[in-house]
Amino acid sequence: MTSSAKTITRMHELDLAGKRILIREDLNVPVKNGVVGNDTRIVAALPTIRQALDAGARVMVMSHLGRPEEGKPISEQTESSMAPVAEHMQKLLGVPVRLVQDYLQSPSSATPDQGEVVLLENVRINVGEGKNSDDLAQAYAGLCDIFVMDAFGTAHRAQASTHGVARFAGKACAGPLLSAELDALDKALKSPERPMLAIVGGAKVSSKLQVLESLAEKTDQLIVGGGIANTFLLAAGYPVGKSLVETDLVDTAKALMQKTSIPLPVDVVVAKSFSADAEGTIKSVSDVADDDMILDIGPQTAQKLASIIGEMKTIIWNGPVGVFEFDTFANGTKAIAEAVASSKGFSIAGGGETIQAIDKFGITDQVSYISTGGGAFLEFVQGDVLPAVAVLEH
Repeated sequence: MTSSAKTITRMHELDLAGKRILIREDLNVPVKNGVVGNDTRIVAALPTIRQALDAGARVMVMSHLGRPEEGKPISEQTESSMAPVAEHMQKLLGVPVRLVQDYLQSPSSATPDQGEVVLLENVRINVGEGKNSDDLAQAYAGLCDIFVMDAFGTAHRAQASTHGVARFAGKACAGPLLSAELDALDKALKSPERPMLAIVGGAKVSSKLQVLESLAEKTDQLIVGGGIANTFLLAAGYPVGKSLVETDLVDTAKALMQKTSIPLPVDVVVAKSFSADAEGTIKSVSDVADDDMILDIGPQTAQKLASIIGEMKTIIWNGPVGVFEFDTFANGTKAIAEAVASSKGFSIAGGGETIQAIDKFGITDQVSYISTGGGAFLEFVQGDVLPAVAVLEH
């Protein structure tokens, strides 16, 4: 388990007046034809930026966007430019946001005027970013008096803009977004109120094996869903037809069922093909035919799991329990989402598909905390050290 967030300096504890502040945010948003598609991550970063501006700081922000090639000029890969993000952020912030591209060649160009925000061009085009180069990290650190790490979604990567810069900056601290994330994860994992439940969905046991093993040690109940549940059903002796399943992990599933309570589906929704217009049929788990694909949990299972969720004081949710993108097979995930939403316990949800489901079923305001990090969220849950958090600890 990562060490406690309590040993980290937080941005609000520092005097920011007149200081050059460099904030690492996660502004990796979808951009199409020069327009930001979904601005959730930009909106999430605004309170940190406003707090720094209100404290009298000179604010610079940096982020990555997409997967541009290191060392190749941004003019040759314009789809990765932060320009649309700067424009969108300016609208939302109501103050000038100036995009600076040559901040490494001309560091003084990045110093903001009072009342404006500077957005640095995509850090991923800088040579050495991915490999956490000391030279690049020192160049970032030279731009500021205080470095603020506020991008939880990138905290599991030791890169120059997330980790290296914190080593060389005069002062380094956690921003409000990162602090809130660490506090919520601490509450859910280090001192959870009991009983505690984790819901882990997704296609494969193998991709979430460490998470499942870690949570099996910590939780009172562990709900598995999606393709993962099929492997557990097979381990319990039920037929799974031509469903997605990992036969080589049946013994692993059996071992996990010995460690904690894993309630298995009693009924499922099956189809003959994997498509949005496939016809769904509800069947008992013992009646799945050889040519059936399990694509969702059935109504009895949904009711049973909703009842378990309602009794929990702490809930961690990562992953859907069916192919919720297809409406025919979305009812199980919808029932889980609504049960989490109406729970009186503390709930934390993370991961891209989970956030899509929360959005689809309109329960955003009813989940106690929604994590902004996919990979970082999973790595924290499974007990890994997040390099960009560890470097802030003292």
